[in-house]
Amino acid sequence: MSYPVGTAPVKAEFLLSSNPIDVPDDDAAEGSTSSSRGYTRDGAVDSRDLRGPSRGKMTKEQKKAQRGANKGRRFGKVRDELDLCWRVANGTICEFGAECRFTHDIPAYLAAKSHDIRIPALSEISDSPPFAPDLSKVTTPHPEYPSLDLSTICPVFAETGGCRYGFKCRFLGGHIRTDESGTLVLVADEDKKAQAVLSKNEVNFVGPEIQKQLRSKKYPFPVADVYLRELQRINEAENKPKPVPDANSVVLAEPEQAMVLDHTEAQLQSVPPPEPIAVEVIEKRTGEPLSASQLDTPDVPIRFSEKKQLHWSGKTYLAPLTTVGNLPFRRLCVKYGADITCGEMGLANSFLAGSKEEWSLVRRHPSESIFGVQIAGNKPSSLVPTAEVLGKECAGNIDFVDVNCGCPIDLVFKQGSGSALLDAPGKLGKILIGMNKALGEIPVTVKLRTGVKDGKNTAHRLMPRIASEWDTGCITLHGRTRQQRYTRLADWDYVKECVEAVRAREAEEGLSPIPIFGGGDCYSSQDYWTNVEKTGVDGVMIGRGALIKPWIFTEVKEHREWDISARERLDLIRTYAEYGINHFGSDTTGVNTTRRYLCEALSFQYRYVPIGLLEHLPGRINDRAPAFRGRDELETLLASGDSKDWVKISEMFLGPAPESWTFTPKHKSNAYGSEESQG
Repeated sequence: MSYPVGTAPVKAEFLLSSNPIDVPDDDAAEGSTSSSRGYTRDGAVDSRDLRGPSRGKMTKEQKKAQRGANKGRRFGKVRDELDLCWRVANGTICEFGAECRFTHDIPAYLAAKSHDIRIPALSEISDSPPFAPDLSKVTTPHPEYPSLDLSTICPVFAETGGCRYGFKCRFLGGHIRTDESGTLVLVADEDKKAQAVLSKNEVNFVGPEIQKQLRSKKYPFPVADVYLRELQRINEAENKPKPVPDANSVVLAEPEQAMVLDHTEAQLQSVPPPEPIAVEVIEKRTGEPLSASQLDTPDVPIRFSEKKQLHWSGKTYLAPLTTVGNLPFRRLCVKYGADITCGEMGLANSFLAGSKEEWSLVRRHPSESIFGVQIAGNKPSSLVPTAEVLGKECAGNIDFVDVNCGCPIDLVFKQGSGSALLDAPGKLGKILIGMNKALGEIPVTVKLRTGVKDGKNTAHRLMPRIASEWDTGCITLHGRTRQQRYTRLADWDYVKECVEAVRAREAEEGLSPIPIFGGGDCYSSQDYWTNVEKTGVDGVMIGRGALIKPWIFTEVKEHREWDISARERLDLIRTYAEYGINHFGSDTTGVNTTRRYLCEALSFQYRYVPIGLLEHLPGRINDRAPAFRGRDELETLLASGDSKDWVKISEMFLGPAPESWTFTPKHKSNAYGSEESQG
């Protein structure tokens, strides 16, 4: 058959229609290219950003803008109808007693509790509807409480030897027994709990005490304070008006100026180390005693040669991904071969405001062998203190901090963050120099795009400076401009030009080469290795390719294209569900939060066209697939773009979705539980 350019070449025997299915709009899903003023990071209207008569009331234009992909998404928590007190649920005493707003009656709670969930083994799932087994035929109900399934296995208990959700766990039958008096008691595996401390428990928990200090502006920043004061002094000196010569003055010819900010940056490189500040002075200023981590403030800055060197050549790198790049997904990619992972982009101002949500983004699973945190901001006064608090509070548990100079969405760009920094090299240099001082031995990395506007690439001029002047540990270049977004293919020829520019500067100055990663449209092992050989990059950062096929890292490492079966893909989804429950929780709220993020993941994975169905390889990320059927009904289900089917898949492993639960995809599609889908 002949196919139009840009159409996935599906074999004739699998075609349902020759008309290609609409390609999901990744630009719309990540934020419109039009003004995003008035919207929060999740796309919801934020009345705090509305001014004048529009405050608190949306105009017709604002209501119209809210409709469509990624607008007004709401994900409320789903709770038990009868909510049990957390302390009682874990077998302890509640200090509030009868005044507690939650129930303390465990028998009444268990009588009203939803039925236990049982995650079926892959061998129990068939290739045809209804796919999952009839649980009523395989469960072992508790004689007194039929909602408890004594045959279920709790993912949290199986991994850590104990379940922190106690009686609230939706897999309660897997870690409960009846004692001699007939009372239900929780079970724990002490040996497994001891082992889990080292190998299973997440790290980088920045507690409420630190968040409170940040919110109240009482957290000390000795390194950042010294650097920012010196930066202000230099700026004031440069902006000081020159004296006007009188008639008797002798005026000397001024030498030609070099690049505008070189002199300033040279001064910043030599900013003196912060003088040790007496503990009692800081405690007087903040009003609270310092923690052990805050007392350990370096009074001598780390030289670049003393920083950790990043030996990343040949390693696979999962890109930081907003919303979908959460810890369970990163952990899944590690299982399939990702070596380097980076948390979702966090906003520097939100870190400094002590945002609980932002600080949750730095969590790391022990399986992530090389882990970094990505931050976005628009000035040294926010990014340098953020780097300092990350370096202190996550010491030993982050391997690098990445500065986002590539985010294209308007909400970030219009604030001078993300890809806006591409046009502000002087500011970027001050940010990187200050962050290096604040982070000690932790290296700083930078993620870029080729430029801001189409036809005006600037990375080839900026990258050599980043590598040689600002002590950066690694550079990643996405082969598109900010304006281009995802609409055209990445420019790997230009990536090669930028790599050569950096290597030439390093050779000229006798510097050790730093790792450089490219990015854009990598969707197969062939894509990966072709671009590595063609451009000289040390590796390729993979983003959308990993969202659509998380097993791409296995393909890259094994130099092959994997014709993965539907059952193998379903096993991957099952694993994701277990990782999600371990991270988000095994109670009703945690299970349905996992369901939400699993459906987010499936909103990308359904776009995979099995390579066994293609006329020729490799598949390409931007090809539009015609409507097709799979090699079996399970493969057809996994290719469905209907979000109702994504929810159906989630129910195989997470039990029935509650009636009150809804899901609105980032991409335009029928929203499960929405008014549109019910009309």
